[in-house]
Amino acid sequence: MLRNPALKTVHAATQSFVTSQVRNYSRRALTTLAAFPDLRMETMVQTTTKHGMDVIHDPLLSKGTAFSLSERERLGIRGLVPPRTQEMDKQLQRIIRNLRECRTPLEKFIFMTALQDRNETLYYRLLIDKLEELSQIIYTPTVGEACQRFHSIYRRSRGMYFSTLDRGQMAAMVHNWPHDQVDVIVVTDGSRVLGLGDLGANGMQIPIGKLSLYVAGGGIRPTSILPVVLDVGTNNESLLDDPLYLGMGHRRLEGDEYYSFVDEWVHAIQNRYPNALIQFEDFKYPHAYNLLHKYQDKICCFNDDIQSTSAVALAGVLAALKARGKSIDNLNEERIICVGAGSAGVGVCEGIIDCMVEQGKVKSREEAYSKIWMLDQHGLIGNSQLGATDGTAPAPIGLGDRASLDERQLCYIKKDMKDRMSLEEVVKAIKPTVMLGLSGAPGVFTEGAVRAMADGVEKPVVFPLSNPTHQSECTAEQAFEWTDGRAIFASGSPFKDVEYKGKTCKVNQINNAMSFPGLGLGITVSRSSRVTGKMFMETAITIANMASEEQLKSGVLFPGVGQLREVSKEVAAKVCEVAYEQGLARANLTPGSNLKTVIEESMWNPSYVSLIRLADH
Repeated sequence: MLRNPALKTVHAATQSFVTSQVRNYSRRALTTLAAFPDLRMETMVQTTTKHGMDVIHDPLLSKGTAFSLSERERLGIRGLVPPRTQEMDKQLQRIIRNLRECRTPLEKFIFMTALQDRNETLYYRLLIDKLEELSQIIYTPTVGEACQRFHSIYRRSRGMYFSTLDRGQMAAMVHNWPHDQVDVIVVTDGSRVLGLGDLGANGMQIPIGKLSLYVAGGGIRPTSILPVVLDVGTNNESLLDDPLYLGMGHRRLEGDEYYSFVDEWVHAIQNRYPNALIQFEDFKYPHAYNLLHKYQDKICCFNDDIQSTSAVALAGVLAALKARGKSIDNLNEERIICVGAGSAGVGVCEGIIDCMVEQGKVKSREEAYSKIWMLDQHGLIGNSQLGATDGTAPAPIGLGDRASLDERQLCYIKKDMKDRMSLEEVVKAIKPTVMLGLSGAPGVFTEGAVRAMADGVEKPVVFPLSNPTHQSECTAEQAFEWTDGRAIFASGSPFKDVEYKGKTCKVNQINNAMSFPGLGLGITVSRSSRVTGKMFMETAITIANMASEEQLKSGVLFPGVGQLREVSKEVAAKVCEVAYEQGLARANLTPGSNLKTVIEESMWNPSYVSLIRLADH
């Protein structure tokens, strides 16, 4: 508090000058960016109307111990933080030291969440610097346990919840979110969280984790992301019986009532944030496909489990072709088994089919379908008229358990093979080159099946893609042991490299994070009005071509998560190119602009900038 009138006058004049300079700088910046609106450029200063403890308690403003003396004075926090200024490097030392003292992955998750809740700049700096390690903490596999225990470890609200209590009010509710600019929204109804099933409102950790990767890996600003849960109830009896459960305590909405609820939310979001990218996450089958089909040609949206998983899995299959000395254009020569016929399994296979058709080496989409053998929980989706392998009477296709198959799954029926053949039987019959697991059934890749596969191909491609780790169809150790170290291996959750008979067998991770941050960055920079299938195909091809010949020879298919920002730049550039080619981009590039430079400059980088307080009018 300044008591001397003369000092008060000087202080007021200084604030007025600084404020005018900030506003002039902002006007100049806007003029510079007029040809390419809404880029998330770094700024020299950040303004706020907050004061005192409100600054310290705002994770988007707080610097912890790094406030300068002049900032402490003008923000009214002098004496409210320790007197010695310590910059980010010292803060990181302290944070890392404390993080190392956490004994379990869940303790580390809780520690990281607490850091995000008090200082987001520091949180993202740490996450970027140690992305390979910490992505496994803030997302899979640790996020699975965090979701299961969300109602027990809940500390502070983050994101928005739209529940069955809010029907008819969502258009007003959406204005409760404090930020006027939102670029990316991740939304879940918690009905199929990873391989863990229905977790209801506990699924909020998934959008939070995904959006952390959008920021750290794709450079999206933390002020322009929005995690959302659509709480339509849960069918999880243990949650319904738990007095600490934070979601709605009734069974799930279904049918028209469910779709009407989602439709109200979509319209509310479109009303306030018409340019936002919406990522549908962890919706169960068939809701996942139905919602994607309903909205993909109307708004800017995609389904991560269907389309991102498909893109990264396709990238892995294409890179595996290169690792075996083949061209990625020879995808039609592969014999592919997919264990899992849900939204992820069908989505991955549809992406592979799309690529085969695009390459032009199959005569029809039906021929492409003939290259993939799909198994569900009963076994091969085959011809029941040929008789079941358990000796029961044959039944016409479409009756019995197979009556539940939808039109997408029916495309994969093998009319020349018996229905419900086991995985090992199918492997021996067709001698596959690629085996994909998207079943959520641990251990379904049996020793017999994998050994039979290895007998028929020199370098079997084994991809158990289910998350989290304990849901994986097999482990890395098993895959290499059962193939005598010859497998090309990639999993959904991380495994360590395997030492086998004196050589190091490389483990790859088919991680959606290699896809969606770059996609979101490209959509944001181009202001694309839609997300298209070609964007995902180009994403897959871009990722597949990123590994060097030496890496491919050693079994490495593409860069690790630690290089995610570099991957995202390449993916974003391709997505932007497609958006402009397809006439979907709404941002106007200045003639002669270098697209990759524009993308790189638009990526947010966590660093402390000067804070200026503006008068609250």
